Formats: sequence, structure tokens, C-alpha cells
Amino acid sequence: MRLDDFDPNINVGDQRGEGRSGGFGSLGGGGGGGMLLGLIPFVFSRFGCGGVAVLLLVAVFFSGGLGLMTGGSGGPAPMGQVAPQAGGTGATASCTVDSASRAACNAYSSANKTWAALFQQAGKRYQEPSLQFFAREGRSGCGAAQSAMGPFYCPTDAGIYLDTSFFAELAQRFGARGDFAQDYVIAHEFGHHIQNLLGTSDQVQQQMARASRTEGNALSVRLELQADCYAGVWGAQNRDRLEPGDIEEGLTAAQAIGDDTLQREAQGRIVPDSFTHGTSAERMAWLKRGLDSGDPSQCDTFSGAI
Repeated sequence: MRLDDFDPNINVGDQRGEGRSGGFGSLGGGGGGGMLLGLIPFVFSRFGCGGVAVLLLVAVFFSGGLGLMTGGSGGPAPMGQVAPQAGGTGATASCTVDSASRAACNAYSSANKTWAALFQQAGKRYQEPSLQFFAREGRSGCGAAQSAMGPFYCPTDAGIYLDTSFFAELAQRFGARGDFAQDYVIAHEFGHHIQNLLGTSDQVQQQMARASRTEGNALSVRLELQADCYAGVWGAQNRDRLEPGDIEEGLTAAQAIGDDTLQREAQGRIVPDSFTHGTSAERMAWLKRGLDSGDPSQCDTFSGAI
């Protein structure tokens, strides 16, 4: 995907190079769901990998973040409490550390412009999130940030958190290569920000608080599939920048991180009631629905069957 027009004014924070922070090695460090799921030896553990019921339950109900492969929900970020604007030379320095950083910044910048325009067209108030880089361990408004948690969105501070080493993991372990596979990661997290702004994630959190484990997991699946669809909407809105093979790269990534695929690889069997993000087929279908329609209103995963 041709995303080479880096915007130096985007809202970027960078915790890389700060050294390893203390307090993240135990549950008391503040990132409860992430800490427990970090016990699972997969970078995608926060997404319910392996179908470990107890860990999934804790992740879904006690984690503050929402991620490409991690469970959990949180309330909306209060207006005016987003991470401070970085921009200028700070953003430029963070975004030019390496090719992975530049790719993340370019995808973030494109998604930000796209959704700002869509909100304006709909007469809705838009607020930019932030893109927060960290390496191995960091901190977020939702508690600890760890590489084992994968990329995630924290609604408390409206931050998209990323350890760029995940891009290499995506290609090498999951077989999802290409620039659009990486762009999909950022676009999915941006989708959670849109849910936050629209109040969807808050509504789902309230429903999950009253739901059983199985019901809560099912709600999480619908939330995640909608974020996949929103990622597709972004792609469709920038169709003129797509290159041959891009859509296939995105669909390959969505297929690789479906709950059934991850569980089958991790433990040789699947546990549907423990799904928190949807099957490979569902993730591919909703990403494609967004790509085909380019219309956020087509991303209603909460009405009817998915």
C-alpha cells in the first residue's frame, strides 16, 4: 500500500530507550489481563490463545485494553484526557527509527485522516488518538504494556500501543507478510478507537459486566469483528493507494489470528465458547465486508448472526 506521505504532526509517544521499568512483573503492576496472558508463550496470548478458560475470563473482564489479538474492554476515554500532542520533531524522530516505525506512523496517519473526514461527513465530533511505541515493556493508561500482549488500544488514554517487533512476529510466526498486513494491525486498533468515540465499547463493557463467561466472550467477539470491519472501511476509503496483493495480505493476516486457528496451533483442539475475537473465517469476512463497502454503517456486528 502506498503510504509514503508521513505527517510530522501526528500524535506520537515513544517509550523505547527508557530502560526496563519496574512493577510489571506481577499482577499488582496494573495490567492484570496482560500479566496473566503473558504466561502463554505466544505473542497473541491476550486474544485468548490456547483456550485457557480461566485466563480468558480474567482477560476479558479485567483487562483495560482492546487489541488485535487480546481480549478485554474498557470505558471511553474522557474528552480532553488524551495523551499530549507530540508532533513536530519528536514524532519525526520516533517514526524514522526504522522501517517498521515508519510503516506504523504512515498507517496511523492515514487512518487518522480517513476517520476524521468520515466523522465530519456524519456531523460527529472526532478526537485523535495517540500512537505509543514501546519495546518489551512499557506503561499505558490501562496498566502495563508488554510485548506478549501484542498491539492494543487503551480507551483510558486513547492510545494505540505497539512494540514494532510484532510486525516481524506477524510475518515469521503467523506467515502474514506484506505491508498491508502491518497496516491492518494499526487499522484494527484504530477501529477500537472509533468504537470508543461512538460509545460502543462502553456499552459492551456494561453488558459484559452482567453476562456469563460464555456470553461475555460472545460480546467480545462481536466487538473485535467490528474493529476488523472498520479496518476494512479504512482500506476501502484509500482504495486508490492499494497495490496488487494488498487485500490478500490483509485477509491472510486476519485468517492467521482467528481464535480457532490459534487454538488449534497451540493445543490441537478448539473451544468455541472461549473465543474472544472470532474464527478465521469470521475475521476475514468482516474485514472484507469493510473493504467491499467502505461504509461504517455496514459494520454492525451486534444485530443478528455474525
